[in-house]
Amino acid sequence: MGTLLLDPIAFSIGGLKVHWYGLILGSAALVGLLLAVWEGKRFRIPQEFFMDLLLLGVPSAIIAARIYYVAFMWDDYKNNFWDVFKIWNGGIAIYGALIGAIICAVIFVRRRGYNFWRIADICAPGLIIGQMIGRWGNFVNQEAYGGPTTEEFLRNSLHLPSFIVNQMNVQGTFHHPTFLYESLWNLVGLILLLILRRQKFLRSGELFASYFIWYSIGRFFIEALRTDSLAFQGAAWLASFVNGLWSPMTWFGFELGYLAPSYGNVRISQLLAIGIVIAAVIFIIVRRRTVSDLPYYSDPIISTKVAAVEVPGAVGNVEPVKVEPAKTTETTTEEQPEVPEEKKE
Repeated sequence: MGTLLLDPIAFSIGGLKVHWYGLILGSAALVGLLLAVWEGKRFRIPQEFFMDLLLLGVPSAIIAARIYYVAFMWDDYKNNFWDVFKIWNGGIAIYGALIGAIICAVIFVRRRGYNFWRIADICAPGLIIGQMIGRWGNFVNQEAYGGPTTEEFLRNSLHLPSFIVNQMNVQGTFHHPTFLYESLWNLVGLILLLILRRQKFLRSGELFASYFIWYSIGRFFIEALRTDSLAFQGAAWLASFVNGLWSPMTWFGFELGYLAPSYGNVRISQLLAIGIVIAAVIFIIVRRRTVSDLPYYSDPIISTKVAAVEVPGAVGNVEPVKVEPAKTTETTTEEQPEVPEEKKE
């Protein structure tokens, strides 16, 4: 059976070819935006704020993701420099995208007078749903798949539909649909984040940290199935340690994706995932123990710049106070001694 490929070109307008990859990434960003706007309404944050954040964040994420990928694959691009800009052919690293988006968000959010962690919490579900949808771009491009498997495993064990099974047939060999594994993992993560953010115990920054913990755990185990991982040549003990952590996957019938020894023995995304999980857990524990008056997720979110404009001298999280004309208020008998009596006309 030969390889059945989906046409990566969705449609053409004259000489302009519109790729499915770009449409899927655009849809992912839009859905993530809508989710953030929806939650932002609870805190009276204008939707224009999130739209501006998206307009700046998406280009920053794409540029950083491409730089991250090309930096580790420089030998493939140093003699074909113009290929660096052909992102529609794939080749962007999600961790690089997150780095670019976070740097952009820190600068933008602070300029608008908001606390970064409060906004990051609101955006966390939008990030994970964006990744959930965006992984289907890899499916169309037939990239970022896992190691070889059998058609029987895909059809009878995983019960996948034919259009996925056929697309995983690469030059006559079936492969693990790691894009699907990660997409489903992110779907479960989205549900967990939506539930978690309604819990009274949740503090500022902890939903964002929980997103990183959940995503990184899944990425650690799924990444090792792939055959195109970015890697480096590390110490033997480090490679053994990482592979040992992954070994429970063999209980479910999975095998490590092949990685050429000359290319590397430690997958960068796996090592980074371990570091992120540890850092996120430490972040939550240390902030709870050292930061006094750490706000809860459900506490009001106020821009210091907006507050300063609406109420001169406003500080911190004090909500702007709107003063109504005295003639519109009713004065009770108990209130009269506190207010000077005025002559009514």
